[in-house]
This record gives sequence, structure tokens and C-alpha cells, in this order.
Amino acid sequence: MRFLLWASGVAIVLVTVAYAAFQLSPWPGALLIRYAFDMGSAKISRALDKHVPPGIAAQRNLSYDPADSDALLDVYYPAKIEGTAEALTTVVWVHGGGWVSGSKDMLGQYARILAARGYTVVAVGYSIAPGKTYPVPVRQVNRALGYLAKNAGKLHIDPSRFVLAGDSAGSQIAAQVANIISVPDYAAIMDIAPAIARPQLRGVILFCGAYDLSLIKMDGAFRGFLKTVLWSYTGVQDYTTNPRFASASVVHYVTADFPPAFISAGNGDPLLPQSVEFARVLTAKGVSVDSLFFPASHKPELPHEYQFDLDDAAGEQALARSLEFLSHLQQDTD
Repeated sequence: MRFLLWASGVAIVLVTVAYAAFQLSPWPGALLIRYAFDMGSAKISRALDKHVPPGIAAQRNLSYDPADSDALLDVYYPAKIEGTAEALTTVVWVHGGGWVSGSKDMLGQYARILAARGYTVVAVGYSIAPGKTYPVPVRQVNRALGYLAKNAGKLHIDPSRFVLAGDSAGSQIAAQVANIISVPDYAAIMDIAPAIARPQLRGVILFCGAYDLSLIKMDGAFRGFLKTVLWSYTGVQDYTTNPRFASASVVHYVTADFPPAFISAGNGDPLLPQSVEFARVLTAKGVSVDSLFFPASHKPELPHEYQFDLDDAAGEQALARSLEFLSHLQQDTD
């Protein structure tokens, strides 16, 4: 009986400490989410192995800011152009992961698949939360573009033809960087000087992103997850109490100068309304928008990040439409 009472007391203390830890810091929840997301990303990467064609060269772990240990990127391009001066339209992809997980490595196989179609593809690494908070990743991706433009000659990059791309949290970051490049007033609000000029940014490809934080339902089924990732990324428990984070809702700051966009999300993605709203607002501003959305009746429902599943017809369609969008951008610049 004495042992049972002791064990019960220890259990109560442990539960209390764990509860307090989750209430006082985003770290415990963020680490759990990171573990689950990273496991999922590894599974997606393995599934893409069979879709990767041969003949892709890579320059990996290039430092785009020597003062920042997280500032690394990978560059992929067709191996046949190695040793030449050929420069290609360059897709700069920002990985997802809810701002608390993921890495450039998770994009490696998909980047190779895109590169095989005649593009240089860059997977950008950035600092994840809670270790670093908003707007650090936005600044890092902007710096990465500056590095790529400066070193274009040795990376088979055409610095006059950049396309920013991203998925999930990376899509939100990419959209912000695109708007910094496009709208001087927004760049001033963000206090970030664009690393490239607007004519160099030819378009954006955005999958499954969040572009208006006010649309996030904090009382829904994902409230625990949303509270953790937003607390992690903003650094405050309730980001709505601090006007500093209004700038993360990029949909409210776009103008007709935003670059042509391809936007997509699955019909079973909780963030689908964000993509639909962003496409609607951009179109109303006069921006050229190509979108891929699916009927609500589509079965099975297409989940968040559906585009990486190339074993599914919808994932193949998303890839084909992305390549079609890139081809149109290329024709417009030739």
C-alpha cells in the first residue's frame, strides 16, 4: 500500500510537471509535432525514389550566409549542363513543416524530378521554431535569393528568371518574400530590403499554404496543433494580441504587382480556404493566377501536401500543372 501511494504520488507529480511544461513553453508540443512531421516527410521522400530520373547533378550544403549556421541550400540541375555556361530558369523552393519542422533535405527527390524537366531547382534551408521566430525565415529566404543571384554563373542559374515556390509553411514564407520583392510599402513594413528586383521574379508556385492568419480556426479540431505552431513561430502564446504579426497575413498587403501565381490545395486540406481566398484576392487585384482546386466530392479526399504523392493521379496532375505554369512563364520571357 505504501508503494502504491508513493507510485501514485510520483505519477501525479510527473503529470503535473508535463502539463505545466506544455502550458509554459511551446517546446514540448513543437518537438512532438517535429518528430511526427519528420517521420512523414521521410516516408514521402522514400515513395518518390522510384519517380526520380537519372542524370541530375547537385551542389549541396552551400552556405548562403556564413554568419548563420542554418543558412544552407542545395542546388539541382540536369547533369548534361555541367561544365557549360548554360543558365536555366530557377525554381527556389521553401520547405514546409508548420514552421517547427522539416529541412531542405525533404525536398531533394521532388527537386530532382523538377530539375529533370530542364530547370535549376534550389531547396532552401532556414531556421525552424521555436529556436528562431518570425520573421527570421523570411529574412533568410530573401538572403538566399541574393546569394543565388550573386553566384548565378557557377550554379547554372539565370538571375533574370527566378520562380519562388513553397509548400505549407514554406508557401507562406515564399508568398511573403515575393510580396517584399513586389511591393515597396510591404518591404518597409517588414524592414527587409529585397535581395532581387521585381523583374527577376517571374512567378510563384504555392501549395497548401496559410496566407491569412485570421482565417485560422483556433477552436476547431486542430486547436492544439495550431496553438503550438503559432506560439512557436511568433514567440507569444496569443499572436493576435501583438500587431507585429499582422504582416504575416500577406493576403492583406498584395497589389497588382505580385508575380503570376500557381496556387493549389487538396479538398481535404484544412488550409484549403486559405488558398482559395488568396487566389481570389490576387485575381481581384489583376494578378495572373492559375489554380488547381478539386471538387468537394473528390474521393478519397486529398490531404495537406497531396502534391508530393506521385503515386496518385492528383499528385501527377499537380506536377503536370506546375510544369505547364513554368513553361508559360518561360515562353513569356523568351
